[in-house]
Amino acid sequence: MPEQAVPVPDRARRCRLVVASTLVGGAVVLAPAPALAEAPPPAPAPEVRCAITDPRLAELSGLVVVGEQMLALNDGGEQVTVHGLDSSCAVVDVQTGEVDPFDPEDLGVAPDGSVWVADIGDNGSVRPTVALHVLRPDGTTALHRLTYPDGAHDAEALLLAPDGTPYVVTKEVLGASGVYRPAAALVDGGTVPMERVGSVNVTLTGTPGGPVGRAGQLLITGGAVAADGSALALRTYTDAYVWPLTGSDVVGALAGEPVRVALPESPQGEAISFTADNQALVVASEGLPSAVTVVPVPARAAASGPAPAEVPLPSFAELTTGSDRSPIAAALIAATVATVVVWLTGRLRRRP
Repeated sequence: MPEQAVPVPDRARRCRLVVASTLVGGAVVLAPAPALAEAPPPAPAPEVRCAITDPRLAELSGLVVVGEQMLALNDGGEQVTVHGLDSSCAVVDVQTGEVDPFDPEDLGVAPDGSVWVADIGDNGSVRPTVALHVLRPDGTTALHRLTYPDGAHDAEALLLAPDGTPYVVTKEVLGASGVYRPAAALVDGGTVPMERVGSVNVTLTGTPGGPVGRAGQLLITGGAVAADGSALALRTYTDAYVWPLTGSDVVGALAGEPVRVALPESPQGEAISFTADNQALVVASEGLPSAVTVVPVPARAAASGPAPAEVPLPSFAELTTGSDRSPIAAALIAATVATVVVWLTGRLRRRP
């Protein structure tokens, strides 16, 4: 299937940004495209469900709501480990696999109840393969290794389609993330290639949060698919994007226009799930205590209506506030700083 570029709305104005930037009067600006209609009334305020305090989940990176409980994944460890949480965020169950993972980053649950652990983190972009670990309800496990068609990538988001197809969405500093899926049937204990089937382009939103300043608005850190197969979501450190899903057509869904949801500010938000009724999002962050917060999803805006007058939109230079450098230099420095911060963080807590 050919790759599809997915535009994502920027700020409350819901303007779409042209991917290519233009040099005007010595400054890099982003030209606005025709906007959607006015945004709908604001959704109800987010509500904290509980707080995770267990030291085994100090680096929470994945979360899935399953009925009255939640499954949680810590970023690291010497075994593939999934923690079951009750409604108070207390750990009540632990599932483990025998494999020592490199950098587990996200979770998914298949229709048969199997839990998929996406061992796809690669801050240095050096891994020859990434892995998907499957913990089945009968206690057996499976290990699937995957290769990218275009070199190593860092990734933190897994979208597990209702038909069981896994999609990996990469984490790119400048907001253009690749969407990959296996190009052949998965093999337990074997390695299969992936193919790039699309991209997701996110832009600056102005929402605060994350460990790398405004660059965190561009980094995709988690994914989720609703249990009833009605929607999928991706998140950055600061915002979530929600698309309606038909069947298992993840690529077709990502080609549509999403709803953007500003998330509560957090130090390093990576975990995202849908609620049990599939009507809202559940998010959480690394660090303890970690608030598990239910975030309502507003209704989609109507796709008609007059376009507002053009207004100045932020350039990538705004990633470095207060700099007297040229906008191009500031943008490159911001991207480099974000990359270095993420890479150093990974090096400090990963084995060689």
